[in-house]
Amino acid sequence: MDWMLTLVMFGSFFVLVFAGVPISFSIGLATLAAGVMMLPFETIIAVVGQKMATGLDSFSLLAIPFFFLAGSLMNSGGIAQRLINLSQVLVGRVPGSLGHVNVMANMLFGSISGSAVAAAVAVGGTMAPMQKKAGYDPAFSAAVNVTSCISGLLIPPSNVLIIYALTAGGISVAALFMAGYVPGLLMGLSVMVVAGIIAKRRGYPVTERPTFGLVLRVFWDAFPSLMLVVVVMGGILGGIFTATEASAIAVVYTFLLSVVVYRQVKLRDLPAILLDSVVTTAIVLLLIGISVGMSWAMTNADIPYTISEALMTVSDNPIIILLIINVILLIVGIFMDMTPAVLIFTPIFLPIVNELGMDPVHFGIMMVFNLCIGLCTPPVGSALFVGCSVSGIKIQALIKPMLPFFFVLVITLMAITYIPSLSLFLPGLFGLH
Repeated sequence: MDWMLTLVMFGSFFVLVFAGVPISFSIGLATLAAGVMMLPFETIIAVVGQKMATGLDSFSLLAIPFFFLAGSLMNSGGIAQRLINLSQVLVGRVPGSLGHVNVMANMLFGSISGSAVAAAVAVGGTMAPMQKKAGYDPAFSAAVNVTSCISGLLIPPSNVLIIYALTAGGISVAALFMAGYVPGLLMGLSVMVVAGIIAKRRGYPVTERPTFGLVLRVFWDAFPSLMLVVVVMGGILGGIFTATEASAIAVVYTFLLSVVVYRQVKLRDLPAILLDSVVTTAIVLLLIGISVGMSWAMTNADIPYTISEALMTVSDNPIIILLIINVILLIVGIFMDMTPAVLIFTPIFLPIVNELGMDPVHFGIMMVFNLCIGLCTPPVGSALFVGCSVSGIKIQALIKPMLPFFFVLVITLMAITYIPSLSLFLPGLFGLH
């Protein structure tokens, strides 16, 4: 019966997804399909509805709309150009300098806005014409932009890590935030290594050395934007406010920065920015609510236990089990966006890695890193589509130039998986773990 329920739930889910049914409805219908095999239809409707309501009744979830709103204010507030200018004076002398500027600006902007897509648009849209003018291959430039914009999903503040913390059962958001720094930086640095090697071979130009006065002016101009990370993480680590309260502080700070300091956002722009944030929040919360119902159905049907038993029959070696989980998640990331993937597969794999003795914080970072790679792959990779759009490159022309970057990202993923200290060193240093 357990295997039958597993096949019905996941079989119907993937059939609906490939048929073009929206992911939220696919999850809900798959839950009902499996649920009616356990309880009467009227009962399963009531139970799933109740689980959806209770799943959204969480103080931690308030951080999601606030961080979305802060990100929207930043996207419209002239932050990207200032961070690009700062990146130019920091890495402008490295071979293939504009490629490295793209990576660093994506890391900075993505971590501040919390959105890979926003970083790909804001940074890539500005860098693509600059790189083309300097003689860079547009496909190379687009590949660098797409594979580096995802680093901001690991470098806090990150909505995906908040969702994982909730799904995993109340893991410390602050610990996850600190754990994401080193892997996020490694992700960006790995892309820079490949970009540097390719740029050196092709003889791409190096930016002129900036004057000391220019460095000071650029840094001073970008300093208020960089201070957001200090305010948010400093407040959390100092015990001044929680991660949820920090998200509200971030909205106030970005409002003052965009409207008062930089004056890039006018008061008449605020209704459109608020609407955009509300729509994005509604999509994510609908996914969370429905996925909570699915998690209940999976637990009630012992699906995580069934899958765990199946994996253990393959091998009881933790190295092999983690490799299999990574392969499954890489495949899942190709066909599914990050939020539903985290919501669906955390309840399945977390009990397995707990049995192996893997720390839940470490697993969360591994999982998010893995699924970030899926954002760069067809057929549903949002970062890939946006990166192609802003660069004017067709997806088919971008696949081959991205292969070296995929390779190094997978190598870095393996390091994150099998070297726990890369994720757990900072949380331990700050007494969060």
